[in-house]
Amino acid sequence: MHCVLSLSVDVLQCSCDNPAFVCHCPADQWYLSLLVCIFFIALIPIWVVVARRSPQIKEVLKSGWQPVIVAMSISSIGGLILDKTVTDPDFEGMAVFTPVINGVGGNLVAIQASRISTFLHFWSMPGVLPYKMRQHWPNPCITFFSSGVNSRSARVLFFLVVPGHLVFLYTISLLQGGHTAITLTFTCFYLIAALLQVGILLYVADLIVRLMWRKSLDPDNFSIPYLTALGDLLGTGFLALCFQMVMVVQGASTEPNP
Repeated sequence: MHCVLSLSVDVLQCSCDNPAFVCHCPADQWYLSLLVCIFFIALIPIWVVVARRSPQIKEVLKSGWQPVIVAMSISSIGGLILDKTVTDPDFEGMAVFTPVINGVGGNLVAIQASRISTFLHFWSMPGVLPYKMRQHWPNPCITFFSSGVNSRSARVLFFLVVPGHLVFLYTISLLQGGHTAITLTFTCFYLIAALLQVGILLYVADLIVRLMWRKSLDPDNFSIPYLTALGDLLGTGFLALCFQMVMVVQGASTEPNP
């Protein structure tokens, strides 16, 4: 139920900050975006009443707002980036790829955070890290290249990035959903951006989950909102750089030789 309550807040934030969500309503339909915000604001008291019926969720209802509010603030920065780019003809089609790269990155890092959280619940008590995770600030080599189960799951999730995105790119191309030609150059830069996003997220997930556990906070409730919001920010930023690099390469290739 906490997820349902958070969903209303997240969709409200998206409808207010993400121009792709409201689909650029015409000037004579400016009220549609306002109605969407009012609708989801009206839903919040309903979810609060329903959530209070469960003692466990009632406690989360009191203490779980901080990560949601902070996550909304982080995602808003990504919304500003998207707002600046979707109106630029050079970034035409970016709005189609943004939910793909953000959705894949957010889901993968949420899986990893839940996996680490399950490991901690099984092997330790809140506030105390187990011996295998005794380092408070592990380096990336420990996160990705150690023999631990969490490191193996991080590698598996990282290796899923390329085939997963290739499927989505093929689907977008098949449905002709984007205004950008999916060339080899674009695909290479897009996959590099996706790999960078997921790699950073998986490492940050290792850090944040350990930090939350040391503070006796449930990582499932407190770390995933931060990570998914960071995924939105990184995905949107790297995607904008991807489009910029494609323009640079294509511009250099079309310049006449002296």
